[in-house]
Amino acid sequence: MPFPVRDRLLIGDINDAADVLLGRGPREITHLLSLLSSVSVSFFSEWRPRLEIPAKEVRKVFAAGEERPEAGEGLKQGEEGRILGVVQMAGEGLRFVRMAVPLRDMESENLLDYLDVCLDFIEKSRAEGTILVHCFAGVSRSAAVMTAYLMRSEQLSQEDALESLHQSCELVCPNDGFLEQLKMFENMGFKVDRTSPIYKRFRLKLLGEAYSRGEKIDGSGFGTDPGLPDQVSSRADTLTDKPKTAFRCKSCRRVVATQDNVISHTPGEGEACFSWAKRRSGHPFIRADEIECSSIFIEPLKWMKAVEDGAMEGKLSCIHCQSRLGYFNWSGIQCSCGSWITPAFQLHKSRIDVCSL
Repeated sequence: MPFPVRDRLLIGDINDAADVLLGRGPREITHLLSLLSSVSVSFFSEWRPRLEIPAKEVRKVFAAGEERPEAGEGLKQGEEGRILGVVQMAGEGLRFVRMAVPLRDMESENLLDYLDVCLDFIEKSRAEGTILVHCFAGVSRSAAVMTAYLMRSEQLSQEDALESLHQSCELVCPNDGFLEQLKMFENMGFKVDRTSPIYKRFRLKLLGEAYSRGEKIDGSGFGTDPGLPDQVSSRADTLTDKPKTAFRCKSCRRVVATQDNVISHTPGEGEACFSWAKRRSGHPFIRADEIECSSIFIEPLKWMKAVEDGAMEGKLSCIHCQSRLGYFNWSGIQCSCGSWITPAFQLHKSRIDVCSL
């Protein structure tokens, strides 16, 4: 039997979900959130060969939580065809609303990008009826999403939300990767803020891990090219009293990045880490000649053709005039301040101009 967590909110496993869809579970359940490796109902058939559950697809949910536009309308930024969930009418007489979310129980799995879709579905389902949140064993994936829901709805820390969930179901135990992402979720203010440095570093880490596994980096996870005409006009339409910092190629003045694309880092030991190879002069305690970072590090953007071509390292050249702007290396680059950035997409400050938009 599923465990009640809050009013009209239950957590369970695949057995509980199967019983509900076959009409043998608690009669008050009207919605299911299935967190499994596949969005298809066929997983039940694989598990129970003779079990067949009818399902009628209602809609697909794509990245950014939007439905795919009709043909000809094009996809919005961040909707590059990646399915975050499928909403179905399923079960006996198609009485249940089920959202299936393709999520694996792996520490390297990207949980953050699915949270908005899952939490909004839980909120809506509780307003309309009673929802069962389940994964295969009811231990990790469902527990992670349920913890995030308690964090957002009750403004609880990750630790307090998980402890509260433990009081309802002692078995819950999200994997370490999910726990790390839930802490990011807390630090971003109980939301997935894609403009936050926390999220940008997370996404960059995922890209680096994918590259290290030998996966092809196709650019779908890259940031939008800020120098495209539609991006420039869009920023002009939304211009406020607070100007936005932009970085232009010094040779042709094309916008190559904005402040939103910058991946911030904590300054390291500065040039002291290179001091073994340098002669010292002057008073050792005078730090007036301390040098700031000579580069900025940004997320990979769609104009970086050399990166998308699959090279491990190489030059970053302006897509308009081919002037060299910097360097990239999936294994990392050390900033002049001493910090090591991995993976690194570096723009030299001497090659770009800073301006306001």
